[in-house]
Amino acid sequence: MTPPPSGRGPRPAGLTKPAAPDKPSPPAKPAGLLQLGSLQRRLLLAALAFVTLALVVAGLAIGVILHRFVRAQLDSRLDSQLVAIAASLERGPGEHLRLDRTLDGPPFDRPRSGWYWQVRQGRTTLRADSLEGRDLPVPDRPAHDPDPDRAQPGDATGPWGDALILRTRVLPAEAGRPPVILVASAPAQALNGPLREAGRALAAILGILGLCLVAGTVAQVRLGLRPLERLRRDIAEVRAGRRPRIPGQQPAEIRPLVTEVNALLDQNAANLERARTHVANLAHGLKTPLATLTLALSDRTRDPDGGLAALVAAMDRQVRHHLRRARTAALGGATRARTDLAGPLSDLRTTFGRLYAEKTLVIDLDLPEGLAAACDPQDIDEMLGNLIDNACQWSRGRVRIAGRPAEAGVTLTVEDDGPGLDAAAAARAIRPGGRLDESVPGHGFGLSITTELAELYGGGLQLGRSDLGGLSARLQLPA
Repeated sequence: MTPPPSGRGPRPAGLTKPAAPDKPSPPAKPAGLLQLGSLQRRLLLAALAFVTLALVVAGLAIGVILHRFVRAQLDSRLDSQLVAIAASLERGPGEHLRLDRTLDGPPFDRPRSGWYWQVRQGRTTLRADSLEGRDLPVPDRPAHDPDPDRAQPGDATGPWGDALILRTRVLPAEAGRPPVILVASAPAQALNGPLREAGRALAAILGILGLCLVAGTVAQVRLGLRPLERLRRDIAEVRAGRRPRIPGQQPAEIRPLVTEVNALLDQNAANLERARTHVANLAHGLKTPLATLTLALSDRTRDPDGGLAALVAAMDRQVRHHLRRARTAALGGATRARTDLAGPLSDLRTTFGRLYAEKTLVIDLDLPEGLAAACDPQDIDEMLGNLIDNACQWSRGRVRIAGRPAEAGVTLTVEDDGPGLDAAAAARAIRPGGRLDESVPGHGFGLSITTELAELYGGGLQLGRSDLGGLSARLQLPA
């Protein structure tokens, strides 16, 4: 394939690089855990909120239960002390109350410990030795008639300012005598201390449980969304041309989506086939009239200066260009074809080396192994052929071709050591028919065709200065 060249004139020094065309969007990356709009983020935040709420509610409920349990144990112990006191009461000489045995067993034998008991009837008071002669703050008479068989709970401040938990029981009054009020107390620390210890252990256990639940939720979310990541990779494989369809073996929830996407791929393939058929029919219909015109104009008497033949050649070039553009546009922009660049570039290097053998050009090729572009092979030959032919035509002795993977695809650079172009001339050179030097053969469509084909694939063409001294043409294509 020998595409017609594009002419250029001498290039003044001081080339300003023209503005680059819009780059194609890079392939979508998997969403991270904290990325906005991520399903993983939404699921994890919702799960974290529910786990936190559940643990707080569980902690409060368990704390209430523990408080009631420990308080019930303390009340039971104090009630037992009150029962023992009531059973030990008797009347001594002078009908005064007294105990028939000592009731200062542990822990009621420790002074100022908060474990106290007291019996009061009128002005008579019996108390534990741990009170050291002081009284508990209880009324001489109850405000109402209490149940004599049940102790009443209460809280008070002890003789030394310590917080106490009280249990009070009132024995029925005898004839002519005031009621007997029995009181037993425990320090508030006996309730709060165990609760603090249990609370710390409970917080540690709930924290470990929360971490386990969060870890399990993360694993569940990742496992549950893994089919979506697998589907993304399958679609990327289809887009890159490495497989024609998405595999149908998918989870039941994703299978309808896969079916619809495969149906869309089939529909696009059918549309592409119809477009190619129309293109072929149109090309066949135009081929004969153009061939007839070319044959007729071969008679020098009909076209003495060759101007009509040049117009017919330009028409043929334009027809082939727009037919190829229609075929490429039918792919919807990026194509699913994938072309390894090593083979076409090696063939083009050999071809143009022979075509320009009289110039003894040195054509360097620097291409990493496995570099490929998502373009039709014929379009690859068209674009690179135009650029290499242009470089060989204006080179003084050396042409350099290089390819590198880029973030948005593939970048191919064709450079020469010729006169080059300034910014204004470069802008005119990529316009259709933009020939800058009429003394060389060509029609001026090579660079414009390359630009339009690259843009159809989502890429672009940039002209700039090469470190060899001539023109540097950077072709960007999707990978």
